[in-house]
Amino acid sequence: MNIELINTGSELMLGRVVNSHQSWICRELAGLGCVVTRQVAVGDSAPDICAAVREALGRADLVIVTGGLGPTADDLTRDVIAELLGKKLREDTTIVARIEEFFAQRQRPMPARTRVQALVPDGARVLANAHGTAPGLFMETSPNPFRPGGEKSWVVMLPGPPRELRPMFTEQLIPLLRQKLPPPTAFACRTLKTTGLGESLVEESIAGPLQPLTAAGLEVGYCAQVGAVEVRLLARGGAAQTTVARAEQIVRERIGQHIFGENDDQLETVVVRLLTERRQTLATAESCTGGQLANRVTNVPGASAVFRCGWVTYSNEAKEQLLGVDGGTLATHGAVSEPIARAMAEGARQRGGVDYALAITGIAGPAGGTPEKPVGTVFIALAMEGKTQVLNPVNPYDRETFKYVTSQQALELLRRSLLGQMSA
Repeated sequence: MNIELINTGSELMLGRVVNSHQSWICRELAGLGCVVTRQVAVGDSAPDICAAVREALGRADLVIVTGGLGPTADDLTRDVIAELLGKKLREDTTIVARIEEFFAQRQRPMPARTRVQALVPDGARVLANAHGTAPGLFMETSPNPFRPGGEKSWVVMLPGPPRELRPMFTEQLIPLLRQKLPPPTAFACRTLKTTGLGESLVEESIAGPLQPLTAAGLEVGYCAQVGAVEVRLLARGGAAQTTVARAEQIVRERIGQHIFGENDDQLETVVVRLLTERRQTLATAESCTGGQLANRVTNVPGASAVFRCGWVTYSNEAKEQLLGVDGGTLATHGAVSEPIARAMAEGARQRGGVDYALAITGIAGPAGGTPEKPVGTVFIALAMEGKTQVLNPVNPYDRETFKYVTSQQALELLRRSLLGQMSA
């Protein structure tokens, strides 16, 4: 099946917004056994959108267009595609009622212009938007005047904001695609998410043992991300499920301690789940990460069941006053040291009345380093009943990356402790 993706929006062409749709949609489709063959981005220009869609319809079985379904003058996608396909736009009263309800629930006046989002091309199926006002649209083009022989194609229009597009895609579009455009062959795909090993080390550890399966058709992919490496296992054909299952077993045997999740799992989600299962609680005490760790934990739905409290103690005075860190220890060892990380964690655990406390202190840079403690030096402590464990990695990155990687290392330290694994 030939799939093409068109992302619209002048903000993409100006570099003001990162095109996250490209990677996310491609990944979701790959999980269905569907590979995007071409992706383009165009600005909010009717001629450009029209040309891109016309060209894609000349090749593709499925064309997915994102953006341009809103109420403003530069939202042109719906109108352009309707005109291109010779379809009249008609107001859908159900959508109008949904938009009115959206504004009423928020106690805001409804601008008259928002009704334009209720215009639906003849024959289009509406994809309801539970998180905004612009619905998606799913259209069959048969016969397709732009394809040799008039072969049928499908056109999908999705809203631009990710928080609207993603639930619509997973909850409504994927079931439609499975019904209308099932993959031609059996397909299996599993992504294993690792942390604590670089991409090359991951490949070095598993490539050899997987070689008999790759020779038989298994596809193995690696994707390095900040603080993590994804291993993608993909197979096609009647034995696809068995092949991927065997490959996963081999990978887990080789690097299982470093695997924290699968597919879309995030490390913080895994940690919150483990704490919830054990009915245990967590507190955090952060200096150089400035609340990054607590932010990631509380981004997880249900975190309130396990996350009790957190401190950002950026100054020495705050460490003393809020966590009970000894001033003499600070003077002797400095704020960035194992004794201080240990004292921060133990103070947070005692004051928070929790089962576990994570503490972080370090030098984010770009200034502040010394030969003994260069920029990137960090101490991560985990206090629990009976002991406190401290790590001392060096993360010489820009400040934002430093904070994320350090929070990743802290979460991984806790995950391994919860699972009874030794830290590596």
